[in-house]
Amino acid sequence: MRRLVLLRPEPALGASEMRARMLGLEVIARPLFAVQPLAWDAPGPADYDALMLTSAAAAELAGPQIATLRGLTAHCVGGATAEAARAAGLTIGTVGNRGIHGLLATLPGTQRLLHLAGADRAEPGATRHQISVIPVYAAGPIAEPGLPPLDGLVVAVHSPRAARRLDELGQGREAAKVAAISQATADALGAGWQEVAVAERPDDGALLALAARLCQT
Repeated sequence: MRRLVLLRPEPALGASEMRARMLGLEVIARPLFAVQPLAWDAPGPADYDALMLTSAAAAELAGPQIATLRGLTAHCVGGATAEAARAAGLTIGTVGNRGIHGLLATLPGTQRLLHLAGADRAEPGATRHQISVIPVYAAGPIAEPGLPPLDGLVVAVHSPRAARRLDELGQGREAAKVAAISQATADALGAGWQEVAVAERPDDGALLALAARLCQT
């Protein structure tokens, strides 16, 4: 069985590593980025209908300012994000499992959403909702992540940004398989990989299930 390389930053890395080990996989954890909180001011909640969170890091790194917004329901992408939001004292509304576009499509009417996000993020594109974005954390590249030669390994890639960084660093790609969380992530990888496969859904569970299949073949 091939070993699995995980690249996402903490605190999300720990959750993915635990989930991968529960699938029976041998994991090499090598985050390509490190996250840190950003200074921000919480706006008045009366100007919004709900919060939108697309990563657990947003809830975990937002700091005490998030308490001001606890009167707003939080719509979350993924169960891990919802758990982090709940731990921050937020009331959970919708939990989507098909990325930001899938989440927005399930919300009724035209809502005024406050998106607490990372400084580097995917834009949702055209939507009927009114979205205001406040970056509450940033992920900077780790200069020397200690990435091993990738020959014979499987790499799980959670974002296009991580894919571009992997493309810069990845040695031994000709014999490496990649599990990508989305088609946009796969497209950012560059050429020369032994195999690139895309998860059925853009979430960590589906990505790791795909990675497990690649590790076993």
